[in-house]
Amino acid sequence: MEFRRLGASGLKISRLTLGCMSYGDPKRGQHEWSLPEDQARPMIKAALEAGINCFDTANGYSAGSSEEILGRALKDFARREEVVVATKVYAPMHKGQNAAGLSRKSILAEVDASLRRLGTDYIDLYQIHRWDPQTPIEETLEALNDVVRAGKARYLGASSMAAWQFAKALHTAGEHGWSKFISMQNHLNLLYREEEREMLPLCKDYGVGVIPWSPLARGKLARPWSDEATTFREKTDAFGGGLYARTKAADHAVVDAVGAASERLAAPRSQVALAWLLAKPEVTSPIVGISSQKHLDDALAALALKLDDETVKALEAPYVPHPVLGH
Repeated sequence: MEFRRLGASGLKISRLTLGCMSYGDPKRGQHEWSLPEDQARPMIKAALEAGINCFDTANGYSAGSSEEILGRALKDFARREEVVVATKVYAPMHKGQNAAGLSRKSILAEVDASLRRLGTDYIDLYQIHRWDPQTPIEETLEALNDVVRAGKARYLGASSMAAWQFAKALHTAGEHGWSKFISMQNHLNLLYREEEREMLPLCKDYGVGVIPWSPLARGKLARPWSDEATTFREKTDAFGGGLYARTKAADHAVVDAVGAASERLAAPRSQVALAWLLAKPEVTSPIVGISSQKHLDDALAALALKLDDETVKALEAPYVPHPVLGH
């Protein structure tokens, strides 16, 4: 397994990060397709054995049960100091006016709740899940700085926002001497490349590591095109179902290009799509969801798959501008 520093920080993470949104109690929260604990634990163990040291979850995944499952598995299968635990804050976790967002009240309450669910004294990478237009960014950043100063988080990260918003947050933190974001977890894959316009150059300029979510576009890049939902997750994932619904015609051509490259290289489509993302110099560690050993094997094989310039051009040629998706 390769390891890279996350942005300009000293934190080293594996070239693949295990995304744990796939794990959680399917009876809690909105993820009916999530794997329950008895099925999730072997996946987490297999990832550890493959050398993956970074694990990403969120307080809102399956109403907190994803954090619980990950925390118990890491306690049983790993040494805490050898793994990087990343979680996120923003989602509503209870009823009431202050149930969601990035206010000081919410952040200070939710970091403690995440620590309890994860069964740990600290979070390695604490990320804001979305931009909160209802809360002044100064309030959010000062609260996050206090979380780091209290030893409850080692580093800070952000996820899925406009480049101008992220630039404002980075500048404001620097202006006040507060802890800065070292990572951006954004929506980036062959079907959605809008992040290449402003977010990736911004991250490169500020020395921010990029850990993209949905590298296979909810599985659409891993199989031939279909206008019909073919998996239980596709049929029940309301958020994922809306990500590419408006761009079917353009996306179809990209999926066909992945298929052509797959045949020419004699490599599965998922490996081709992931290899394209891994080759981007701004990308530190794509977040991969794994629900079977085959998923893990394909992701690991993609680390060794190098695409020539001709293949990259063929993969990128069908892309057309998309509406902003995932914020």
